[in-house]
Amino acid sequence: MKKWISLAICVLVGVLFWFSPTPEGVTPQAWHLLSIFLFTILGIIIKPLPMGAMALVGLMLTVLTKTLTFAEAFSGFQNDVVWLVAIAFFISRGIITSGLGARIAYHLIAFLGKNSIGLGYGMAMADLVLAPVIPSTTARAGGVILPILKSISKAFHSEPHNAPKKIGAYLTQTAFQATCITSAMFLTAMAGNPLIADIVERNGFEISWGKWALAAFVPGIINLLVLPLFLYKIYPPEIKETPEAKKFAHKNLKEMGKLCLKEWIIIGVFILLITLWILGPSIGLKAATAALLGLVCLLFTRVLSWSDILKEDGGWDVLIWFSTLVMMASFLSKLGLADWFSNMIVSHVQGYNWMIGFSFLALIYFYTHYFFASNIAQIGAMFPPFFMLSLALGTPPMLAVFVLGCFSSLFGGLTHYGCGPAPILFGTGYVKITEWWRLGFMVSVLNILIWVLVGVLWWKIIGLF
Repeated sequence: MKKWISLAICVLVGVLFWFSPTPEGVTPQAWHLLSIFLFTILGIIIKPLPMGAMALVGLMLTVLTKTLTFAEAFSGFQNDVVWLVAIAFFISRGIITSGLGARIAYHLIAFLGKNSIGLGYGMAMADLVLAPVIPSTTARAGGVILPILKSISKAFHSEPHNAPKKIGAYLTQTAFQATCITSAMFLTAMAGNPLIADIVERNGFEISWGKWALAAFVPGIINLLVLPLFLYKIYPPEIKETPEAKKFAHKNLKEMGKLCLKEWIIIGVFILLITLWILGPSIGLKAATAALLGLVCLLFTRVLSWSDILKEDGGWDVLIWFSTLVMMASFLSKLGLADWFSNMIVSHVQGYNWMIGFSFLALIYFYTHYFFASNIAQIGAMFPPFFMLSLALGTPPMLAVFVLGCFSSLFGGLTHYGCGPAPILFGTGYVKITEWWRLGFMVSVLNILIWVLVGVLWWKIIGLF
């Protein structure tokens, strides 16, 4: 019943916009596409159907209503950024299934895990290493970090129903918040980041993999260095020294044995991809082409089979919804709706100081995430208008891109439902919901201060604005 009510709400909103008077300066075609876009975005937010299914419904409506031709409606599947994300999902499957991801985490725990805060840093650093090539935060948190976190907690007799604060609660929160930070650090670390890059590119500003990584590296690293210590102070574990954790990591590494051929191949492909993504703009190689090369290498070396690719439902899902959203946003711009909206905004915000105005905009954008259960849903619904409004205020474009872009990952740490890893890690039961929300807000203040103060200074130094 709940799903039918949700679907009815989406249809009602779409129909109301479809039949409402078309504003002056907007074509009926653009207005009708906007109504389908709003129907789709609202469906992604309240979820009468899964995200990919809602995108397919929206895709069908654009063709069925003859708002766009079939070729136009499916043009999003030709977008290279869409394929970059999908291919990164496919590659990430090899990293997880081969055991390389877990091996990296165990090595970091063996190196840093002599005390509980060291374990926190181990969790954070493991996610940092995996983030550039695993765009699914859910896969990183659930497929690599969670099994290790639970095993370590149980080794210290810290269970959700029995002494959760011994160490399990601290590790859970550290792992969760670290995932939100690492997601902001690379273009390929979170599925919504390429969507941001596409939106920005349609407004005339190109964001390469290297530019994003360079911009986010310094504030991101500082954030990761401060986070485990910050949580250690405000949410301390009862156990301080954890020599058994190093033994646990060494034991698991011994059981895993030496690096197998598949893992060596993945490491080689990983290095190749990072190199090509950084050098891509200077040698004329698109990031998606480099990713495709890496995937083909894994297929030819049999690290991945075609059946592995077919089983990677996350990659195929992102291919559907991302292509659809990119297509709709692209045609809304081509049909003049973006220009109309920008001109309308400019007429209302002229005269305001851009620093004050943008500060309020950024905070509103961040804390509105309390009302969203998905980073991607909020990016699709709010990033385009907030970005255009920021430009209309006179905000330097790259400053607006990276503040709003990085906030689009960081705000996932607010609640127990705000991003993919949230329900997975909250579901362990180590942290009560009241504590989760309290810590989420406190960490959000820390994150905002670091990314605004350190980030803005760093972006000025490297000449982004």
